Amino acid sequence: MIVAALRKKLAYEARKWAEAGSVPLPENLALNAPPAHVKADISLPWPLAAAKAAKKNPVELAKSLAEHLSKVPEVESAQAAPPGFVNIVVKQTALCANLKAITLAPKSYGADEDGPKTKVLVEFVSANPTGPLHMASGRGATLGDSLVRIMRRLGRQASAEYYVNDAGARVVLLGESIKARYLQAKGQEAAVPEKGYQGEYLADLAALAPPEAAGWDAEKWGRYAMDALLSSHRDDMKVFGVHFDRWYLESELFASGAVPKTLEYLKGRGMVFEKDGAVWLGTLNAEGSTDDKDRVLVKRDGKPTYFLPDIAYHKDKYDRGFERVIDVFGADHHGYVPRMKAAIAALGKPPESYHAIVHQLIHLYRGQEAVKMSKRAGTFIPLRELIDEVGKDACRFFFALRTPDSHLNFDLELAKRQSSENPVFYVQYVHARIGSIFRKAAEAGLCAPGGEMPMPNARYLRDPEERALLNKLAWLPDVLLDCERLLSPHPLANYLMELAGLFHPFYEKCPVVAASDPEQGKARLLLIAGVRDAIREGLDLLGVSAPEQM
Repeated sequence: MIVAALRKKLAYEARKWAEAGSVPLPENLALNAPPAHVKADISLPWPLAAAKAAKKNPVELAKSLAEHLSKVPEVESAQAAPPGFVNIVVKQTALCANLKAITLAPKSYGADEDGPKTKVLVEFVSANPTGPLHMASGRGATLGDSLVRIMRRLGRQASAEYYVNDAGARVVLLGESIKARYLQAKGQEAAVPEKGYQGEYLADLAALAPPEAAGWDAEKWGRYAMDALLSSHRDDMKVFGVHFDRWYLESELFASGAVPKTLEYLKGRGMVFEKDGAVWLGTLNAEGSTDDKDRVLVKRDGKPTYFLPDIAYHKDKYDRGFERVIDVFGADHHGYVPRMKAAIAALGKPPESYHAIVHQLIHLYRGQEAVKMSKRAGTFIPLRELIDEVGKDACRFFFALRTPDSHLNFDLELAKRQSSENPVFYVQYVHARIGSIFRKAAEAGLCAPGGEMPMPNARYLRDPEERALLNKLAWLPDVLLDCERLLSPHPLANYLMELAGLFHPFYEKCPVVAASDPEQGKARLLLIAGVRDAIREGLDLLGVSAPEQM
């Protein structure tokens, strides 16, 4: 992995240079891919970042650092550029060695070998089992599942968890709602509670109830409906390609006694007080708190609010040994984040160990026409219907393309289109086309089917289109680190689009099977093998398939 290895070498040499010249370099020495108009492979902003503290001209610092870094074996050239950058061109032999590393071990390419083996828990979807999963659940599932896959590739100990809210008053309310539907189907007078669940899915569930259901009370009906809906959630996640290491039931939490134990723990830390007959979490003025007011934990009637079991659940996460806790929330949970951060601080855990991702709404279109939805009215679009119409791959790729904090316009017609306008088709088609090239190459005797590829001769991969692909492949490990840093898979989805975009001019200008020199054909074959492997692995990290033929 040339960029990862070079980062270490460049950082080491830069530290030596800084020490010799008494230049206070920043602790985190980031490197970047340069903008398109800069003819270089890596851009270092280090002199610019150090100039103010060093009280020196950033361009002069850049010239001095460039001269020092030009001696690194993998560096072809290092040039200073205003206002204080060092632009580096990597040797062709180093990029070719990186290419070979991809094809030799594609499933480990991108691993952060010297990075922390942090134990991370990502909780996502966690939809109440009171209705089918909807589109927003799909966006949350894509975010969480892709992050877990990416973190595992990097070398973190990442686990995926789904928290099931199967306790509390919602069970009875759901039971009253479905029982009303059951009685209505029997021709009896019955009304769904005003704040109950209105969806037609309850009528369908009521119709499937066993004969003895006529004698059930509301709680029994609620348990029946929750079990059926939770089963559908599990099925939907399986179809969506999402695996959870644990489905954690809220009822388990209550049964274990964790809720009162957590309250006692908070009392022991002096974080709890009583006022107006209720028990409060004193977070307003607590150190490390981001909340804007104190929060009720136990109401005057002695019943806990939803917040107390949520705190108990998060305490349990840390008690299980997780060092980093990530929650993926829908847009309607935006106000929940500061109070949860405050709760983490109240538990005595490092605030920086907790992260909340709030993904925004999805606006569904069919071409130019908006598709209306309303969950409370029961006219929302279930996730399964979306999968059935456009397929899992399109759903997951579209959801992964945007940052979580941006609203997403999802065009059903575009998602089904078999053309380059469709982002997922655009990327998958390159993978399939490379598969076709390999089949033709095997027929021509240029390679054996499934045979080992040779080390490429750098002098055969000198065309600009080849160099662009070599360079782009080298950046994949950094893209994965960006996904982890930003807690979003969108850098990877966009990287795959860019890689596919670079393949098309290569395909037009650089023949593989029909290359004038067989050795050049073999070198290009290895190059497209690297592109194929990077696309396949990248799509897999997004939960998207990489077809051999389309």
